[in-house]
Amino acid sequence: MSPGETVVVYGAGPVGLMAAYSALIRGASRVFSVDRVPERLDKAKQIGAIPINFDQGDPVQQIKDQTDGEGTDKGVDAVGYQAVVSGAQREEPATVLNAIINTVRPTGMLGIPGLYVPSDPGGPDANAKQGLLLVAIGKMFEKGLRAGTGQCNVKRYNRQLRDMIIAGRATPSFVVSNEVPLDQAPEAYEKFDKRIEGYTKVILHP
Repeated sequence: MSPGETVVVYGAGPVGLMAAYSALIRGASRVFSVDRVPERLDKAKQIGAIPINFDQGDPVQQIKDQTDGEGTDKGVDAVGYQAVVSGAQREEPATVLNAIINTVRPTGMLGIPGLYVPSDPGGPDANAKQGLLLVAIGKMFEKGLRAGTGQCNVKRYNRQLRDMIIAGRATPSFVVSNEVPLDQAPEAYEKFDKRIEGYTKVILHP
């Protein structure tokens, strides 16, 4: 990412918040954070991102309205195959992928750290169960978008990030909402999984 670019991050969970925070540290002029959990959106706003609640309207249109119809330079899918549609709990695995394709302007780039799996027995339809998603590849090709996928190569970045924290240039601890003893892990995980208020990221102490 180049300084001054605009970025959208779909998902304001721990991965999405770190992606938004990293974009801001790297000099993004504006970072849009898309979610529907108020507490997560509040966290995004606290670090300087622009919160977009997808339950309050099409996030693509909300962002285009704030970028003179152009969309963003870069897009991050920090949700993955368990994405849900607006106003419902039903999963729609490709909804975020299609949203970033539509949000990012021509010749932009997509980063996809959100988890996708080769098969999902609990998928909402036959295609999803086989890991086959209905993605707007034609639109992606037409716009000349580039994409990077997969898990972060932590060993490549850990020393640089450590040194940024030591120097005071990065304070990722903002994402932590709770610190609990190990014997409270099941209860804490259940609350986090259900998006209960106050549980954005939990540190367990043995």
